[in-house]
Amino acid sequence: MADNSQSDRRDASRAPIELKVEYRRLNGFFADYTRNISKGGTFIKTQRPLDLGTEFIFALVVPTLAQPLRLRGTVQWIVSQEQATEDSPAGMGIRFLYASDQERHGVESLVEQLMIAELGESLSGRLLGRPPRG
Repeated sequence: MADNSQSDRRDASRAPIELKVEYRRLNGFFADYTRNISKGGTFIKTQRPLDLGTEFIFALVVPTLAQPLRLRGTVQWIVSQEQATEDSPAGMGIRFLYASDQERHGVESLVEQLMIAELGESLSGRLLGRPPRG
């Protein structure tokens, strides 16, 4: 994909939180890192992005959870090695896919908690579109 303007591809504000992501590709197992995360998806920094439209299951390693969070997602956009820059590394933008509203609410709540823990109440509130607490 030639357009690297990430803000044009996002439905929700993202926080710069790095978490380990584990997934399978054909007969291989990969461990890469998210570059950022939102309620709707994440960017996985990788030199080996999956093809556009690929649906896959991945494990998001969250330090506050005893077990990795298993999620389903689809590749929405790719930054190839040739397109990569220091500000926009190689990888793939993933949109989360949910089996139910309950699963979606659980993941959204977890993302909010991660953003608050990493960025603080004020900045995370602005990114999430919440009015400041007064």
